[in-house]
Amino acid sequence: MKLTLRIWRQASPDAKGKMQKYTLDDVEPDMSFLEMLDVLNEKLMLDDKDPVSFDHDCREGICGSCAMVINGTAHGPQKNTTTCQLHMRHFNDGDTIDIEPWRARAFPVIKDLVTDRSAFDEIIKAGGYISVNTGSAPEAHAIPVDKVSADDAFDAATCIGCGACVAACPNGSSMLFTAAKVTHLGLLPQGQPERATRAMNMLAKQDELDFGGCTNVGACHEVCPKGIPLASIAQLNHDVLGATLTGARSD
Repeated sequence: MKLTLRIWRQASPDAKGKMQKYTLDDVEPDMSFLEMLDVLNEKLMLDDKDPVSFDHDCREGICGSCAMVINGTAHGPQKNTTTCQLHMRHFNDGDTIDIEPWRARAFPVIKDLVTDRSAFDEIIKAGGYISVNTGSAPEAHAIPVDKVSADDAFDAATCIGCGACVAACPNGSSMLFTAAKVTHLGLLPQGQPERATRAMNMLAKQDELDFGGCTNVGACHEVCPKGIPLASIAQLNHDVLGATLTGARSD
């Protein structure tokens, strides 16, 4: 296939960025999207030009590093798929493909398609954990968990923290991410002692980090590569309301 790529190029956080056009010939349909970018970068380096910077790691749809907006959609046109697992057979010969970084106040651009997503780490540090004494791992079946709670907790725990939800949200909200992290712990017995403060603290940190507010548009769920359900947001709101009514205080 022959493709025209329009890629966001930005030399540094303070530099002014712009879309740069490139042409690639002989793109194989079985290439992954990142392999296609590797081919482009090899071509650029052979021409003594600066390659396109983009995040990647596992390339197996596990880590969520491959954050980019493809033709206006976070992670591209294939539903429930990360960019690294998107293949070029989903595009056609002669297509023009626009590739941009995540767009959100809380995710500033570092270079080209690379953004600083450390704000997610701050939200996790605010309460995305269970405080227990260290030691050997407890027996897996020592604490019974009903199947409905276990299934719902597992659905929320599949969040890989890629940030597609933020990039897709017109408000730049991280509500789906925060809700997933609150929900998967709050539904388990081990998470009950800190359930109220966890919800309050993580939501407060989200607001502090300049993420937008949630208005239930639902775009976050549509682009989430793991299909985190919107019900997670309802669960977070439930926990925050419960904490407010019981007088729980955030740290």
